[in-house]
Formats: sequence, structure tokens, C-alpha cells
Amino acid sequence: MEWITNPESLIALLTLTVLEIVLGIDNIIFISILSGKLPKEQQNKARIIGLALAMIARILLLFSIAWIMKLTLPLFTILSQEISGRDLILIGGGLFLLAKSTFEIHDKLEGEDHSKSSKVVKSFTSVIIQILLLDLVFSLDSVITAVGMAKELGVMVTAVVIAVAVMMISAKSISDFVEKHPTVKLLALAFLLLIGVSLIAEGLEQHIPKGYIYFAMAFSVFVEMLNLKSKSKAKPIALKNRFAEEKGK
Repeated sequence: MEWITNPESLIALLTLTVLEIVLGIDNIIFISILSGKLPKEQQNKARIIGLALAMIARILLLFSIAWIMKLTLPLFTILSQEISGRDLILIGGGLFLLAKSTFEIHDKLEGEDHSKSSKVVKSFTSVIIQILLLDLVFSLDSVITAVGMAKELGVMVTAVVIAVAVMMISAKSISDFVEKHPTVKLLALAFLLLIGVSLIAEGLEQHIPKGYIYFAMAFSVFVEMLNLKSKSKAKPIALKNRFAEEKGK
């Protein structure tokens, strides 16, 4: 625990914690969308368990650093492209995200009547299993980032625990906000499509700078916030005009 008194280690802890929170936002969005399929009384429990599983997966992977490093060794070659264990996990996770997001967007765009008639409440176990599968993919990316940034295992584990604690506190607010605003949910699903594509590209050694992805997401969120603000201002005016029309009649 000597790193606690080391200024460089503390700076690494702060930087890594912020990065872990940023990398965990897509995880929260995914967990929020999946938990939304459950009955209201089970949603918060699913979010907490999902994030707890994410934390456990990341800590276990951190204690298996040697194994993680071996995942980057080529297993086989396809069309002169070397594929490692890490690549397979990223590609598989990306394809899963693309499929899941596409299904959710299709279900959302079918309309309210279709949703009410075809909506099936998912079982708690199936939702947790899906969360666990994606946690493993997101955790691998997060752990590799941690290993590249910090030297001490204590710094990495502490950063993960703090980041997950912050995510647990904010998960309900984010989930409620996503559920309350349908357009935000569609935007979140679009983000998951983007993340899925970036994971597949990463698995095929086609690196997309994270800065570009985060900028695109931040700009989209900014535009959506302006749209929501515009709608909130327009609603009272519409109600006022309607009241005036009814009064005139």
C-alpha cells in the first residue's frame, strides 16, 4: 500500500478512475435498457447486481493480468489478419451489441400498439445473464486500459471499485431519464450500435480513436438536450393555445 503516499500513483488513480467511469457509461446504458424489460420492482435490483458483476469481473481480470496479456497473442490467421483471444471476445461482443441494439430499435419503431401487444417481460435470470456477458466484454477493454495506465495493482483495483460505486449511485437516475424520454432511449441504442462497430473494428485491428467516438456521442447528447429543452418550452404554449381555443368555443 506504499502507493497511497506516492503523488504519481495518486494522480494515476484519479485519472484511471475518471477513465473507468467514462468507459462504464456505455455499460450503464446497456444495463438500463436491459433492466427496463423487467417489472418495475426488479429493475433497480438488476442494475445493482449487473454493476456488482461488472466490478467482480474487472477485479478478477485484474488479478489475472498475465492471462490477459496472453490473450493478445495470435491464435490463428484469416486473410493475413492475425486473430487473438482478445480479438475474438471484442468481435463477439460487438456482434452481440449490434444484434441486441438492432432488435431493440426495431421493437421501439414498431409503435406503441405493437409494443403493448408483443411485449414480453423478460425473466430476471435471462437479463442478468445478458448483462454478465456484456460485462465481460466491457471489463476486458477496461482492464487493458487500466494495465496500460497504472503499474500498481492496488491503484487499478481501487479505481475500479470507486468507478463502479459512482455508477451504482447514478445508475437509477440515468435509467429513469432514459425510460422517461423515448428519443433519448433511441439515441442510447444508437450509441450501442456505434460501440458495437468500434468493438468489431478493434477486434480486427482497425483502431478508431476513442476521442472521435466520445466527441460524436457528446455532440449528439448536446443536440438532444437542446431538442428536449425546446419541447419542454413548446408544451406550455401549446396547452395555452388549446385552452384559449376551447374557451373561445
